[in-house]
Amino acid sequence: MTEISVPPTQGAARRPVLPKVLTSPVAVIGGTVVVFWCVVALFAPLIAPYDPVEQFTPFVRPGESGPDGLWHMLGTDHLGRDILSRIIFGARRVLFFAVTATFSAYAVGVTMGLAAGYLRGWVDDVVSTIANIVLSFPVLVLYVVIISVFGASGGNIILAVTFASAPGIMRIVRSIVLDLRNRDYVASAETRGETATYIMFVEILPNATSLLIVDACLRLGYVTITIGVLGFLGLGLPPPQPDWGGMVNEARSMATFAPYMTLSPCAAISSLVLGLNLLADGLRETELKD
Repeated sequence: MTEISVPPTQGAARRPVLPKVLTSPVAVIGGTVVVFWCVVALFAPLIAPYDPVEQFTPFVRPGESGPDGLWHMLGTDHLGRDILSRIIFGARRVLFFAVTATFSAYAVGVTMGLAAGYLRGWVDDVVSTIANIVLSFPVLVLYVVIISVFGASGGNIILAVTFASAPGIMRIVRSIVLDLRNRDYVASAETRGETATYIMFVEILPNATSLLIVDACLRLGYVTITIGVLGFLGLGLPPPQPDWGGMVNEARSMATFAPYMTLSPCAAISSLVLGLNLLADGLRETELKD
């Protein structure tokens, strides 16, 4: 995980995220790629030329028409399903579960990090110990164990990502809170008699948001790769509805004579992850300039 440093700012209002993105060419390129896939996912039923599970002529080459006269831009797979349509609808599933899993991991990790960094004492000791234990295991092993025990489903992928990612998020939030808890605006809130919950979520968290957005973009890319890897291992989102990792898994035994079946979903995964990484890099650059 890329290290995120805490800039020495006070609790004053920070520049909104969107103007920051527009000042960085790298962030603009990355954001454009991410927005493209979001639009594709949102309007998948209108964009896709065919139903993603409808079967046509198998192994139609990209840009060719089958005996039925239907044209397929990216070809068809071994069951005759249109690959372009499956990639378009696969974007909907991948983005939904990647965003949901990342949000769930952040909800848990941010809460743990705020409590550990602000309350300190035994709370910090317990939370940090739990985080260190989880982080001592290889992440992919945790994913595989959880999915193997509970079964392959979208809900269990969210559970696995939350369990494996929340401790890392907790440590990032804790380090930020340890710096922000000594600021004047926190002391002022404590003097007013505000509760710890109010101080953590109203005074401290908003001042860490822009830093966490950078990490969230990177982590969303990692989760996208994770969903693809689990799909490739046969532990991902269940068929028949498509997801990019599952498409690669289905086509890996036919990669020698039908490479387009694996190249298309791999290119989709790579482009989305690249866009998220570029967006995160651009945001980090603007943070350092501020």
